[in-house]
Amino acid sequence: MSTKPARMYTKLEGPAYTRRKFMGGVPYPKITTFVHGNRHRDFDVELHLIAEESCQIRHNALEAARISMNRKLTAALGTENFYFQIRPYPHHVLREHKMATGAGADRISSGMKLAFGKPVGTAARVHSGDIIVVAKANGSGAKVLKRTLKKASIKLPTPCKIRVIKGKQILDRLGV
Repeated sequence: MSTKPARMYTKLEGPAYTRRKFMGGVPYPKITTFVHGNRHRDFDVELHLIAEESCQIRHNALEAARISMNRKLTAALGTENFYFQIRPYPHHVLREHKMATGAGADRISSGMKLAFGKPVGTAARVHSGDIIVVAKANGSGAKVLKRTLKKASIKLPTPCKIRVIKGKQILDRLGV
């Protein structure tokens, strides 16, 4: 079965549903690795990807952003010349009331109103101003790092901004 559109799960509604020990059959999140690159090196440039609106980010959107960033940074800089970390963890369990689909389903699919639903996935709850990604690189890779963060933000359901934490002079010198 295919996943439903992200707009169905993006809004923050109601309290978080996180107590997995009381539910059965919660699927594991697709994202399993949150840190990539060289963790032990001190880098010149540090950028943060920050959410501008409160929303829920599904686990597959976080995984898509992670894959995109890792692929582009590894190809451009190599594995030892960058570092990035995905901050939010998808704790919130998404539920869906399964309905009949197909030809003629409109007559029988009114279902129960406000039904509780079965777990179908997980999401991370992010509020306005929360850091989604922390990324670091040296001066030579700063341009690639900023472009990569911009591409990763497209995969997320909230508008994002990039904040320079360290290395503003290097970015100005490169014209980024």
